[in-house]
Amino acid sequence: MLLPVKWLRDYVDIDESAKVIADEITATGSHVESIEDRSEGIKKIVVGKILSIENHPDADKLVVCQVDVGEEKLQIVTAATNVFEGATVPVCLVGSHLADGTKIKKGKLRGVESFGMFCSLEEVGYDNSIISKEAKDGIFIINEDLKLGSSFIEALNLEYEVIEIEITPNRSDCLSIIGMARETAATFKKELHEPKIEIKEEFDDIKDYFDSVEIETENCNRFYARVLKDVEIKESPLWLQNYITSCGIRPVNNIVDLTNFVMLEYGQPLHAYDLADLKERKIVVRQAKENETIKTLDDQDRKLEIEDIVITDGTNAIGLAGIMGGFDSEVKKETKTILLEGASFNDKNIRKTSKRLNLRTDASARFEKGVDSNYASVAVNRVCQLAEEIGAAKVVKGEIDNYKNKREVTEVKLRKDKCNKLIGIEISIEEMAEILNRLEIETKINGDELTAYIPTFRFDIEIEEDLIEEVARIYGFDNIIPKPLEGSITVGGKPELRILEERVKNVLFSLGCSEFMTYSFVSPSNFDKLNINKDDEIRNVVKLINPLGEEYSIMRTTLVSNMLEALSRNEHRGNQNVAGFEFGNIFIPQGEDLPKEEHKLTVGFYDLGDFYYLKEMIEKALWEIGINNLTYKRASENYLHPGRSAEIYLGDEKIGVLGEVHPSVLKNYEMKKRAYVAEIEFERLLPYAIENYKYSSLPKYPSMKRDLAIVIDRDVDAYEIEEIAKNNGKKLLESFNIFDIYTGENIGNNKKSVAFSMIFRAQDRTLVEKEVNEIVEKVVEELENKIDARLRS
Repeated sequence: MLLPVKWLRDYVDIDESAKVIADEITATGSHVESIEDRSEGIKKIVVGKILSIENHPDADKLVVCQVDVGEEKLQIVTAATNVFEGATVPVCLVGSHLADGTKIKKGKLRGVESFGMFCSLEEVGYDNSIISKEAKDGIFIINEDLKLGSSFIEALNLEYEVIEIEITPNRSDCLSIIGMARETAATFKKELHEPKIEIKEEFDDIKDYFDSVEIETENCNRFYARVLKDVEIKESPLWLQNYITSCGIRPVNNIVDLTNFVMLEYGQPLHAYDLADLKERKIVVRQAKENETIKTLDDQDRKLEIEDIVITDGTNAIGLAGIMGGFDSEVKKETKTILLEGASFNDKNIRKTSKRLNLRTDASARFEKGVDSNYASVAVNRVCQLAEEIGAAKVVKGEIDNYKNKREVTEVKLRKDKCNKLIGIEISIEEMAEILNRLEIETKINGDELTAYIPTFRFDIEIEEDLIEEVARIYGFDNIIPKPLEGSITVGGKPELRILEERVKNVLFSLGCSEFMTYSFVSPSNFDKLNINKDDEIRNVVKLINPLGEEYSIMRTTLVSNMLEALSRNEHRGNQNVAGFEFGNIFIPQGEDLPKEEHKLTVGFYDLGDFYYLKEMIEKALWEIGINNLTYKRASENYLHPGRSAEIYLGDEKIGVLGEVHPSVLKNYEMKKRAYVAEIEFERLLPYAIENYKYSSLPKYPSMKRDLAIVIDRDVDAYEIEEIAKNNGKKLLESFNIFDIYTGENIGNNKKSVAFSMIFRAQDRTLVEKEVNEIVEKVVEELENKIDARLRS
């Protein structure tokens, strides 16, 4: 945001230097980027008038001019092609300096003396982008009668600095000269003088020229229109050009320059349509149609989408709402009747359209941050007033205003005690009210509380804390005396889940694992690589609205795919004996609510062992947190080998899976070596984990061991044998161990032989054969009844 000091002083009576102004408004929250002194290095350039022009005697491309510069007449030789007798021009006297440091000296051009030179706007420091088309060719022709010999620098207001300010997204009201003037007035305790808008004379009736405005979209809240007639399109007055160029906008013509002037003044973008170009006597605001096109003012054809907002004449699109007008309805030299638009559009739609089309304008920059719809009529009437003042047009009586949902003043309460507690000093309720009133926030005091009536141009004030921030910044953060922090000191600590995680990590580190860290964003193709069924619940994912790409477009619901990606990458780089683990969250969608997060542990390796080695790793890791009564059932996960995988249970609760990766999945990940993975629902272990171990003394009494071999069906899981043994062990069963599984001859089809040992011991006595035999007999009986087992002879 560029803030010319000259323009600022039109609304605030302030004599301070630009440096002081910048320092003070910075102290109250407006961050100043820079101060530009536009006259730096420029001197002795005056206003002159060309009295006569003669051809150079020895050069076809040069002319000799006699120029009146007030106190004297000079002879100047020039090659400029746009000079003419009677033209008022800037004259660089002998000894003058230009913006680029060039010093002008008396000289001879092909034998004719020249006492100075004419100059262009570019030579006095104007950027080429803000010089009008007419002024780009040759020297600058001044279109007003100025005192001859007066300073050309003062004529362009270059002696006034321009302050560049960074405007935060929440302060859209400051994207205007009046908005910054309001901040300056509040900072310096001055009054703000807004323009008094009065139209002296109105002609005819708007219904003679224009019928209606129809709004067919929820993304346009207001459309206000007035008509100008007898328009005379010409170059703007110098003062108007000076104001808009100081803010970085190129002059075009008097009508377009007025709309830009008022946009800069009030922050309300405006647009002027040539009324003769409208097919019907109405405006229709609607959403664009799919594949609809419009040629914008920059002579580019734009392909639109249904989320774009367009202004139409009832037939064709004549403007891209909030961004740029249409080429076919622009103001031209022959334009005689103009429709002025002041409207309000949805900020999100404008932002999306501007970004998609890569078309960012001064209008879109303001609409993206929010524009007060109440300013639409104010801004349009301000243009009408100025058009009348400079003789650019006559104002037609009447207006058309389609205002759907009027923006109203809101109320926010402010408590004195709350304000002082947050700021850290004592400010009276009256002083708080006075500060807010300086910002044009009206207040009403009721004891130690006040009611603030938030003006419609302040989009950023919604709650009490917002008002407290306003009080603090205008009071001055540098005026708030720092105080030492007060409060009790508490001892921090890690949550129990993190402590358990660290204990498990230490075990896995000791077993040769490295810790992996992977992205929570994954690709939907991971489910196909894992052979996950199409209807599996694991495919129900949280999708990212603005993903980095297809490979990172969803939130993960399993850590297994990340583990296999890491193992595959290591294998491709020739690394051997790779083992790793990762603790991380998965994300489960919950409708419109935030996704549910579950903390999981995954372990994986290759070149290190087999299924039983992985099982042992998991058991050792979980034993560290006091979990040692795990049981296993055959797993049915599609990404695991059906005969070398298992579900892990803690009691009746499933807490994870482990096993060898299915060969087809290995192929999907381009792995040649066998890999093994486990995934544990770590958060579910928290209620079962223990912090302190209880140790018992070594047994004093001898144990008894029994070895049995049984024949069972092949599809019976071995864990069922262990369950039966433990259920009948009567606390005397100290350990159970399967030491052999055999299939083949003499066993039978679809049968297997399982050999296991049971060790019995009592803590308080020596066991006798009878009680152990009774337990064994009961175990054998249960095995026969429940899993159809028979003792192998």
